[in-house]
Amino acid sequence: MEKNDLGRLERVSLRQVWASESEHFTPWLGREENLKLLGDTIGIELELETQEKDVGPFRADLLCKNTLDDSWVLIENQLERTNHGHLGQLLTYAAGLEAVTIIWVAERFTEEHRAALDWLNEKTGEGVNFFGLEVELWRIGDSSIAPKFNIVSKPNEWTKTVQTAAARGELSEAKQLQLRFWTAFASYMESKSKVGISKPFPQHWMNHSLGRTGAHLTSIASTWDSQKGGSGPELRVELYLDGKDSKQWFAALEQEKEIIEREAGQTLTWYNPENAKMCRVYVRQPANWPDESQWPAQHEWLRQQLELFTRVFQPRIKKL
Repeated sequence: MEKNDLGRLERVSLRQVWASESEHFTPWLGREENLKLLGDTIGIELELETQEKDVGPFRADLLCKNTLDDSWVLIENQLERTNHGHLGQLLTYAAGLEAVTIIWVAERFTEEHRAALDWLNEKTGEGVNFFGLEVELWRIGDSSIAPKFNIVSKPNEWTKTVQTAAARGELSEAKQLQLRFWTAFASYMESKSKVGISKPFPQHWMNHSLGRTGAHLTSIASTWDSQKGGSGPELRVELYLDGKDSKQWFAALEQEKEIIEREAGQTLTWYNPENAKMCRVYVRQPANWPDESQWPAQHEWLRQQLELFTRVFQPRIKKL
């Protein structure tokens, strides 16, 4: 191919591919690979719960779970520009399902509907999120048609963090340090790793999705020494199981303990408390993480362990 022998992008009408929203577009969007494309666009890993969910007299298009925290995600889609009817339905669904993330997908957003979502993101409390996405179809010559999602409205995460802190009282020095640690870690991971990260909060942990409800990875910067059972800063990376199947899943993984630890190249701590649903498998190291000068090396250790845990556990978790 000559240097300048390049193809030309051609826009394809949505109706050329999907004649009907309910019969064609919604089932297409509900397929795993397409939910992944949508989720990658907004930074959420989605698992389909049900399609055409009844909410009072209406039917929501897709109801999903955010695999990171098991919270509800509702998707409403259109094959034309947005309208007031869908905005009203979307709010009805949010109230009826107590969904915490609402995704509105349409061919085109009017300025007033984009502004409405921006206003909702500004006025709603922490944990309630509204996304607006336009969907496009493109191809080059006779190539396959490819979908593309463009974000037109999303939560103002920084504003919400500040509002929450103000509502609860000014953050303590310790909480400010935690928020700086995870904000720096998120920036580090975005440039160096494909492991998903959640929004930084002023807390001692950050979650990472494995693509399955009831299981995720957690990065921890603790002031408690889990090995000695006393005060002392440490870092941990954990596989965290919590749900109706957690004990069964832990037992299945523990049967492969020798193989798993051989693949991991290290001894892991297997924690299965008798009177709790939660189970954990983790690795730790002492680390003076309150010292900001040590953060680059500590963030690198967390990255390596997260990628290792993803490689070792994710295929097994998806098969359980």
